[in-house]
Amino acid sequence: MQLSVKGVVRRFGPVAALGGVDLDVAEGEFLTILGPSGSGKTTLLKTVAGFEVPDEGAVLLGGEDVTLSPPRRRDMGMVFQNYALFPHMTVAQNVAFPLEMRRRPREEIGRRVEEALRLVELQAFGARLPRQLSGGQQQRVALARAVVFGPRLLLLDEPFGALDRKLREALQLEVRRLQRRLRLTTLFITHDQEEALIMSDRIAVMEGGRIEQVGPPAELYARPATRFVADFLGESNLLEGGLRDGVAAVPGFGGVPLPGSHPPGAVTLLLRPEALRLAADAEAAPCQGRGRVVETIFLGLSAKLRLRMEGGGEVLARVPLRPSSPPPAPEGATMLVGFSPEDVHVVPRR
Repeated sequence: MQLSVKGVVRRFGPVAALGGVDLDVAEGEFLTILGPSGSGKTTLLKTVAGFEVPDEGAVLLGGEDVTLSPPRRRDMGMVFQNYALFPHMTVAQNVAFPLEMRRRPREEIGRRVEEALRLVELQAFGARLPRQLSGGQQQRVALARAVVFGPRLLLLDEPFGALDRKLREALQLEVRRLQRRLRLTTLFITHDQEEALIMSDRIAVMEGGRIEQVGPPAELYARPATRFVADFLGESNLLEGGLRDGVAAVPGFGGVPLPGSHPPGAVTLLLRPEALRLAADAEAAPCQGRGRVVETIFLGLSAKLRLRMEGGGEVLARVPLRPSSPPPAPEGATMLVGFSPEDVHVVPRR
C-alpha cells in the first residue's frame, strides 16, 4: 500500500472529528473520500498531508511512518479548491516553485516545468500571470505544480468546487486521464456524489468522523452496507417493510419476495429510481402497485416523477427521454408502478 491510515483519531475539544479511521490506498489508485460537510473528510486529508497531528493512530507512506513528519518532508502534491497560486509569479514560476524549494538544478527545473505544462496543455501560457487566466486554466496550473516534482501521493481537496458545471465535468476527465497516465496514487476529497462515481477506482464514504464503507463505485451504488450510504450515494427509495418467510410486506406494493436468505422482522429495502417501471412497462413486473404523480421534474435526458402510492408511501422514479418521447405523465395522473425483486437490495441494519 502506498498510503495506510491506522486507527487515526483527531479531537477538537470534546468533538472527535476523526473517530478511529482505517484506510489503505494502493499504489497508482484513485481513491475518493466522499461525505457531507462535517463528516471529517477534510480533517482526514489534512492529517494525511501533515497539517493536523492525530491524537491517536498513525499515517504510513510507502511503509514509512510519517505521522509526526512536517508536510514539506512527506513529498506530497496538493491541489486546493482556491488554487493557491502565487499572484506575483508567472505560470512557469508557480510550477517551478516546488522544484526550487527542493534545490533542483536549473536545467532540470526548466525541463520539468516544460513537461508539466505540456501535460496540462498550457505550454504557451508560461509567461502569463494567474490573473490573466480563466478559472479552469488556473486549476490546471495548480495541478501542474502539484505533479511537477513527481510526488509520492497527490491530494485533491475539492478542486472543482469553484467551477461551472460544464468546465468541472471537462476537468474531471482531464485529471483522471492525467492520473492514469502518470500512475499517481491519488486521494480525492469531494461532497459531490456524481463526481465520486465518475472519477474513482474506489470510494470511501464518511459520516461522523468514521468510514461507513469502502469499495468500487458500482458496488457502493448497488450494494450499500449501511442506510447512510444507501441514502447519501445517489438517489434512492428506501422502503420499510416486515419480512416473513422470505417475503417483505411493503406498503404500496404488497408482498415482495426477496432473493437469498434473510432473518424475519423489520427490513429496509433499497430501490433505485431507475429500476422502477411505469404504466405499460410495469405490466410484466413481478411487484406492482398504483401511484399518483405528485411531481414531475424534467432533466433533459430523463425525467423524475414522484409518486404517492395507494396503500401508503412515496417513491421516486426516473425515466429516460428521447427527442421523440411523449412528455412524462402529468401531475395528478394515476399509473401502474412496478419493479423486479432482483433490483432490490436489503440494506443491513445496525
